[in-house]
Amino acid sequence: MKYYYVYILSSLKNGNSHYVGYTEDIKQRICEHNEGKCKYTSKYKPWKLETYIAFTDKDKAVRFEKYLKNGSGRMFSIRHL
Repeated sequence: MKYYYVYILSSLKNGNSHYVGYTEDIKQRICEHNEGKCKYTSKYKPWKLETYIAFTDKDKAVRFEKYLKNGSGRMFSIRHL
C-alpha cells in the first residue's frame, strides 16, 4: 500500500520556525530539508520532525497540507499537533 505524508517540522536553530509539507518519502524529504535543498527551509536548518500523518488517499493528503498552511489550520496544528 502506498502512503502520502503530511508533516510538520520544527527548526532546531529557531524554535519559532515551523514548516508544513507533503511528500511520498518522509525520510528522504527530511534529509533534503536538512541538506538545504529546499529554499524555504534552508536558512533555519537543522530541522526535526514534530509530527506526520500518513494518508492512503493522495487528494486528502494534499488538501490537509493546504489546510494546515492557512490561518485556521495553523491554529489547529498549534492546539492539537
